[in-house]
Amino acid sequence: MVGKLLEPEIQSLIDARNFAALREVFREWPPADVAEVILDMPEDEQVIIFRVLPAALAADVFEYIGIEEQQKLLRAMAHEQVVAILNEMSPDDRTALLEELPSAAARQLIRLLTPQERHVATALLGYPENSVGRLMTPDFIAVKEDWTVQHVLDYVREYGRDTETLNFVYVVDDRGKLIDDVRMREFLLRPLTTKVSEIRDETFVALNATDSQEDALNVFRKYDRAALPVLDSSGVLVGIVTSDDMLDVAEQEATEDIQKLGGMEALDEPYTTIPFLRMVKKRATWLIILFLGEMLTATAMQGYNSEIERAAILAMFLPLIISSGGNSGSQATTLVIVRWLSANCA
Repeated sequence: MVGKLLEPEIQSLIDARNFAALREVFREWPPADVAEVILDMPEDEQVIIFRVLPAALAADVFEYIGIEEQQKLLRAMAHEQVVAILNEMSPDDRTALLEELPSAAARQLIRLLTPQERHVATALLGYPENSVGRLMTPDFIAVKEDWTVQHVLDYVREYGRDTETLNFVYVVDDRGKLIDDVRMREFLLRPLTTKVSEIRDETFVALNATDSQEDALNVFRKYDRAALPVLDSSGVLVGIVTSDDMLDVAEQEATEDIQKLGGMEALDEPYTTIPFLRMVKKRATWLIILFLGEMLTATAMQGYNSEIERAAILAMFLPLIISSGGNSGSQATTLVIVRWLSANCA
């Protein structure tokens, strides 16, 4: 809302090429609001705004923009801008972008990453498509059970700035295997000399890196967690998945299910940009099945031709009956969708 109100002021600063003032305006804005303003502007002005933003803020704003818009901006940006944003992006959001690109383009962007970030990107892309491994981020806080609260808090102050979330601190053994997760509030409320082993309760919920994203969504719903740890096949903690990633999965699943309820295969890209032949392929199967069903209806009606000929007025009711069938079908579909949404979004 604030962005909408200040759009004329922002436009005037861009027209005046007052980039210093533009940078100051955006510095205190939440990244989501900056992204909303950027999407309402022409592409050349979007690039200007990204050029004046600090690198960290530009990466945060970039993550709030849709995949299609991200691809357009990357093509329009200068090389150094692309390098800075890709290296500052959170690993899970960067993976979501790379997996939507053609393989050649993805490889080209991966080469722009620093060695450390390149290792992270290739590791995440190595997991199966639509698996939890593609959603997780390796940025988390892991501690040992013989540490004191003071040690944990000092460690968080030093290394916690770049983590995805600080809601949970994960306890691992010497081999990196997860043995517990502890809420941060426990460390804030305990004496500084208390050891982690005295706080942990030895019960935790975790996901496997090869689990499907749908299974992960069900676990989040069941346990109502803000984040869940992700383990490899040996039980080693390799990352975490946060609730914001699950919201994206839930939206995607709901969209696919509703499209299937409408009698078509789920679309993998926006309706306005999907190629015509692919759209036909997605819709043709169900349309042919429905057409054949209508032919059966016509065949059944032929058996009553003699009755219709004796009382021609009956033919006037055919459109009404067909219309009523369509209306009742629309009502039934609406009820099914509402019921499904109520059950899955509660």
